[in-house]
Amino acid sequence: MTTPFLPTLLDDASRPFRASGHFAYHYARGKLSSDCIFRELLKRGIFPAEARFLDLGCGQGSLFSWLLAARALYEKGVWPGDWAAAPKPLSLRGYELMARDVERAALAFGRPHPIVDIRQGDMRAVDFGAADVVTILDALHYLPHADQDAVIGRIRKALPSGGLFLTRVGDAGAGLPYHICNWVDHAVTFARGHRLPRLFGRKLTEWVGLLESLGFVVHSEPMSDGKPFANTMLVCRVPATSPCL
Repeated sequence: MTTPFLPTLLDDASRPFRASGHFAYHYARGKLSSDCIFRELLKRGIFPAEARFLDLGCGQGSLFSWLLAARALYEKGVWPGDWAAAPKPLSLRGYELMARDVERAALAFGRPHPIVDIRQGDMRAVDFGAADVVTILDALHYLPHADQDAVIGRIRKALPSGGLFLTRVGDAGAGLPYHICNWVDHAVTFARGHRLPRLFGRKLTEWVGLLESLGFVVHSEPMSDGKPFANTMLVCRVPATSPCL
């Protein structure tokens, strides 16, 4: 490829947010360029080849724009030879609590969009519907522990055999890096125009124990890209032979 791939993908994924205003565009561009999880999800082929996606706490929909831009480049043959094939989203549904973020998403993707549907809603109350992949990136810690348990239990029930729950959490047992994560989280939340939330963390062993108790097969991996954070990606799969709960 004569054009560097990642800058092209970043340009394509962030471009829709120009319609949402200066902040939305630069937030998406900064998030997608600096957060390693977006790159690694594609590079490693963690998502299925085709899937119905549900993103809870989806913000303005940066993950969806990233997936759509990636698939478009893949279909054009603009794709790294050592990366897994880009997943094909069959539907991209998201719920976000903050009305301001939902409006930014509506301006970016347009109403209606063929496969993107982002609505305001609390993940503790909305109907998850049918999905092959459920994602929660850096949002579970806003919920009290009992609500975390309930949401993850509902996700497990909603996923089919072979389904995937992908999340990233902070390891409360990691000491200073965990506290740095929380400071950064508060700063970003404030910059997005929201109140500073109370956070409810768990140790990594507690996260994994909860997920395994619900029948997930869990793979955990640090996901901070050399930054002094305690971020951990949890890839949680429903066994292919496992029935829905």
